Amino acid sequence: MKNLNLKLAVLMAAFSVISCSNDAPIETIEEESNVVSLQRTPLTPTQINAKINETVSSRERFEWTNMDALTIWSATVHGDQILTIGYGNDDNDFNKETSNADGIKNRLLQRIGALEGNGQKKEKDFLIDEDDKLNIIDVKIEDLATVEELLAQKGIRYIEPTGYRYLDHEVTAKSGAGCGYESSTLNSADYTTVAPGAKVPWTFYKHNIPSAWNYSTGAGVGIGVIDTGLTPNNSLMNGSFNDGYSSGRYVQKYGTYVDSWWPWSSNTDGPNDGCGHGTSMTSVATAPRNNNGMPVGVAYNANLISYRGTKNVLLDGYHEQKGVANALKALGNRSDVKVISMSIGHIISVGRIKDAVRYANNRGKLIFAAGGTSTSFTNFVGVIFPAWMSETVAVTGVTDANYYEECDICHKGSKIDFTIVMQRDGNGNRTTPVLSYYNNQTDYVGGSSVATATTAGIAALVWSRHPSWSKTQVLNRLKQSADFYPNKNSQYGYGNIDALQAVQ
Repeated sequence: MKNLNLKLAVLMAAFSVISCSNDAPIETIEEESNVVSLQRTPLTPTQINAKINETVSSRERFEWTNMDALTIWSATVHGDQILTIGYGNDDNDFNKETSNADGIKNRLLQRIGALEGNGQKKEKDFLIDEDDKLNIIDVKIEDLATVEELLAQKGIRYIEPTGYRYLDHEVTAKSGAGCGYESSTLNSADYTTVAPGAKVPWTFYKHNIPSAWNYSTGAGVGIGVIDTGLTPNNSLMNGSFNDGYSSGRYVQKYGTYVDSWWPWSSNTDGPNDGCGHGTSMTSVATAPRNNNGMPVGVAYNANLISYRGTKNVLLDGYHEQKGVANALKALGNRSDVKVISMSIGHIISVGRIKDAVRYANNRGKLIFAAGGTSTSFTNFVGVIFPAWMSETVAVTGVTDANYYEECDICHKGSKIDFTIVMQRDGNGNRTTPVLSYYNNQTDYVGGSSVATATTAGIAALVWSRHPSWSKTQVLNRLKQSADFYPNKNSQYGYGNIDALQAVQ
């Protein structure tokens, strides 16, 4: 993810445990009483982040539900008291359309009402939202006893303090989160000009994408990009989306992100990119091929459906997680969308997004997710969420070295499915040329983000070539066209895809 620097410090917190027996002296009992009282005081964000970092540094997946009640409640206290509950008869019972879990939901709401505020609160006082498609409710929780009770209840798939923002409390995290409006003059060695005057990024030739255009340009396939939105300031991704060799297609922009600290707010922030990252991703996947002397996208005749689902690339907050999940549901229900590209993620599992990914996956969408991008100090984190899910296709970036080598800031691991060449060996600034946020300007973009959007574009080429195919058939063709097939490398999946071979 572009310019994402998350240097994670693994902190260790020490906790003392005091036990007593029935015949313990009064002094000991009083001491234990004081410990219990202290445990009713929330952990600090530093202590909470230490637990997260300890799990992640050992390459384990961090799931809030695996934490104790005190940790979950503490994070809720530091996160606007928002607790998200995924309910159902089992882990696969997440879709309201096929579920009969209303009884579970009603029971949970009754228990929360009986516990919160000594039973004086009504449902309207603590129910923030109920998802329209998924078995999810968001509630405002104040009492530790409520969290303890919920962890013991049947019918709960997960509970998560979704208002807690991990990065706000991580002192070593740097600002940026993948955002930027920079423009860069392209080195003449980093592109080739083709008719009618478009620049083809050097990285495309590493995957035989220009040769694949003799067979397919993505026509008829909709690519849904869930990111930070799409700029209104570059005509090629707006009114001139159909121009030159790009024709007969459409671009649509939507917004599901709510830019508000207030959890009850439902006013979305609109479709326009307020970060710059989303524009880069939509550009590399679908930018038009014309005579403007600008970089062309992989699938320059595909349709583009852009969703501003998040403020930046880090899914670290209630409205961002909800915005991405709502975008996934919307794209999942569109028959014209075949491919979904998500160059965003988190080091923490997000139950709502997990449910929404499965919702879209069950509707035949091929979902690509970024394997992770950060500094070289945090590559130990491994593949991030949601790329680690089996329902997504995880992609990372590699250099153009003669051997496989991840890019300077790219993650790798056993969950990676494909790689894309996106960086000159030994030069982290020479990455993939894309359209800038502004008219008639260019930029470079790297990391697993651009690798993911590039792979989504290649998938659109294959699906356009074989419009009757299922997502499984398209994915299998991508695997068959990659370097390591039929084997899978332990760090780089099936490796680099040959787009020409994939469409032939």
